[in-house]
Amino acid sequence: MAPGQIQTPHIDAFDFVPGRIITGQYEIITRLGAGWEGEVYLIRECTTGIEKTAKFFFPQRNRKDRASRFYARKLHKLRHCPIVIQYYAQDTIICNGAAVTFLVSEFVEGELLSSFLQSCRGKRLAPFQAVHLLHAMASGIECIHQLGEYHGDLHTDNIIVRRYGLNFELKLLDMFHWGAPTKKHIHEDVIDMVRIFYDALGGQKHYAKQPREVKEICCGLKRSLILKKFRSAGQLRTYLESMSWSSR
Repeated sequence: MAPGQIQTPHIDAFDFVPGRIITGQYEIITRLGAGWEGEVYLIRECTTGIEKTAKFFFPQRNRKDRASRFYARKLHKLRHCPIVIQYYAQDTIICNGAAVTFLVSEFVEGELLSSFLQSCRGKRLAPFQAVHLLHAMASGIECIHQLGEYHGDLHTDNIIVRRYGLNFELKLLDMFHWGAPTKKHIHEDVIDMVRIFYDALGGQKHYAKQPREVKEICCGLKRSLILKKFRSAGQLRTYLESMSWSSR
């Protein structure tokens, strides 16, 4: 470390116990998950009893609050996109002698897409149901792309299924920061959505028996072919809404 440089405290886990009160306002209920940037907890607002979520950032991943500011501003920018969780407030606590920033957001009830797929018959979706899932993803991400933003890390562990049937209602758990938005970021979101669709159908094991319409969406997971057809979530949504199924 260079002379005069302040060392950022290193924390790998918070391990907040249920019942702990933070900032005199929130009660810790349980940990919901953890990632590279920090941990997410279900909390209860003491004055109202309303449940919310709090994302606590590891100090070494949030130097000068850059990560937390980015995340808060992005959620605020995308607040009118139904698929995005609503941001409420930022606060700070002292943990192990270090200042730890956390963001408070709405608590979304539902089931992780990964768990939902595991509970399905054969641990996969039928083609029509998978198309409805993909349409819900594309419609939700389209709103983000229209605002010149991107998700950056779509996978089945950061998508919550709130309702399903004829239509899926989805929420995104996280947004990743790969720098300023570019066409490449938007393209990565499209590739990720098609990959989720492919995996939801059972992946490589069942791909050969999928109908032609499914294969025309997946394009064998060949990146160049997918992006030739779909360069944004909006193009993917439009394709799904106009596609026809053979009677075979």
